[in-house]
Amino acid sequence: MGKRLGIIGSMEFDWNNIDTVLLDMDGTLLDLHFDSHFWLEYMPRVWATRNGYPLEDARIKLMSMLDQHAGTLNWYCVDYWSEALGLDIMQLKEQVAEKIAYRPTAKTFLQRCKHECNDIRMVTNAHRKVLELKILKTNIDQYFDQLLCSHELGYPKENSEFWHQLNDNKAYDPQRTLFIDDSEAVLESAARHGIKHIYSIASPDSSMKRRAPSRFEMLDRLA
Repeated sequence: MGKRLGIIGSMEFDWNNIDTVLLDMDGTLLDLHFDSHFWLEYMPRVWATRNGYPLEDARIKLMSMLDQHAGTLNWYCVDYWSEALGLDIMQLKEQVAEKIAYRPTAKTFLQRCKHECNDIRMVTNAHRKVLELKILKTNIDQYFDQLLCSHELGYPKENSEFWHQLNDNKAYDPQRTLFIDDSEAVLESAARHGIKHIYSIASPDSSMKRRAPSRFEMLDRLA
């Protein structure tokens, strides 16, 4: 297929230099508001009610528990948190699933990627059960050649071993790869692996400002 100069936000790049596109899901293609609302608002209320905690105490305790597993597969594992909290996390996610939505222009960008590139992969830390729920709500799977969850590769994207496992799964050239993600730790890990075309997201969550700037180019809109 013919390739030409493309524009993402205010950044330009040449599709002739891109063979593989690796895209995060939450905060990159889908609005992070669903996940933020679930863990910061909905879950503390449910957990407080079930255990008789004051709401603010429940929120502080829950955030402390989450922080202990930051950067690990447990942090993203709905099965782990269902057992740890004594709640059916997926059932609770389904109760607020109406908040699952694309970020502005994400679908247009995915259509462009599909036109320009023959190797488009979703690489997400989300659990496969969460991915399936979001596919049900958005049909996002139609844009990808492959959908990969970090649980299935054995390491979160923050871990350098993830990128080796990703290459073993299906080889790619880091110097000819475009990668977009909203997590600074993940972007740093990708950079250490040698991925050349790396971009961050300026507003992963439509309901709040980004907490800190990125050292990578930040995109407001993808298309």
